[in-house]
Amino acid sequence: MSIELASRPHSHGAGSEKPPKTKSQALRSFRAADFPELTGREEDWRFTPVKRLAGLDQADTPTATTLDRQAENLPTGVKVETIAKDDPRLGGILTPFERTSALAWEKSSDALLVSIEGTVDETVVLDVTGQGNDGANYAHMYLDVAEEASATVIMRHTGSVTLSDNIEINVGNHAELSLTSIVEWDRDSVHLQHQKARLGDGAKLNHLAVTLGGDLVRHFLTVDYAGRGADVDAYGLYFADGGQHLEHRQLVDHAVADCRSNVNYRGALQGQEAHTVWVGDVLIEAEATGTDTYEINRNLILTDGARADSVPNLEIETGEIVSAGHASATGRFDEEHLFYLRSRGIPEDEARRLVVQGFFNEILVKVPNEELREHLISAVMARLDEAQETR
Repeated sequence: MSIELASRPHSHGAGSEKPPKTKSQALRSFRAADFPELTGREEDWRFTPVKRLAGLDQADTPTATTLDRQAENLPTGVKVETIAKDDPRLGGILTPFERTSALAWEKSSDALLVSIEGTVDETVVLDVTGQGNDGANYAHMYLDVAEEASATVIMRHTGSVTLSDNIEINVGNHAELSLTSIVEWDRDSVHLQHQKARLGDGAKLNHLAVTLGGDLVRHFLTVDYAGRGADVDAYGLYFADGGQHLEHRQLVDHAVADCRSNVNYRGALQGQEAHTVWVGDVLIEAEATGTDTYEINRNLILTDGARADSVPNLEIETGEIVSAGHASATGRFDEEHLFYLRSRGIPEDEARRLVVQGFFNEILVKVPNEELREHLISAVMARLDEAQETR
């Protein structure tokens, strides 16, 4: 480990004898050695099959260089470059609060810097491609949206990989960012990711996570507010097939007055041992008067043998807010809807497709690119059709 990494400051949490109340007060460190090895019994890991992490939680796992990140035909106002890990911007937003994130910090050799200035009308597409899962890949990215800038960015994840990475997102004062992450890894892939966004005065973040591929995917999104009037909408869509583990977690930390957040994730599951996890944490600190927040997660179980865990958490430290709420619902395929459609002459397979597409439609309309939206609809329908053929 280089001198620069070792010299990074780190914290051991609240610094008192009392255990931390929330994740925002938990242990944070750039050093993986400060975190105990995972057993699977930890509260934050109790849903995750740690034996399937492919060594991403172990310091001695052999590293690989089978990850490729490319951005072609960049529009004016966007710059992509590789920077050294001792760049002072790195670590200024994200300090790991999990062992795997700390290992990704230590083991990534450099970082990809995506800089956005001014109003960018064309969509920025970043392709993240895995070229094999023999060994572990570690990566870091810093996405910097300058003050009053605006852009739409799409990250596409494809191929086969074992990957742990961190992404820092800076949305400057009065800037706007639409960020869509599409995960369509091959089924042998394992991916652990921590994204952390910091929003300045009046900043706006539209975040969309779509997860369809991989064997085990665990993504964490953290949002911090650095200025008043900041606003975040975080949407998610996931579809787990037999044996897949897809896990999404969010921590929205309202520590500034007059900010807003909205979290809306929807998932479908089918097949034996398909497993999805959604954990949404929203903290409204004492200083965050005027907060307006809501989070919801809905899951549709299509077959027996699938399991969805959904845990919304809301902690409020001030009563001077606009509103705060959360909701969670998990249910089976609605046979009444199916019967209604079939009674009007629609074949059963087509009726099932309509019900599933209708379930996801609230999220699909948030996809900022029409061609990509059609691709995702086709991918979801193809997965549903495969299951129907085996019934």
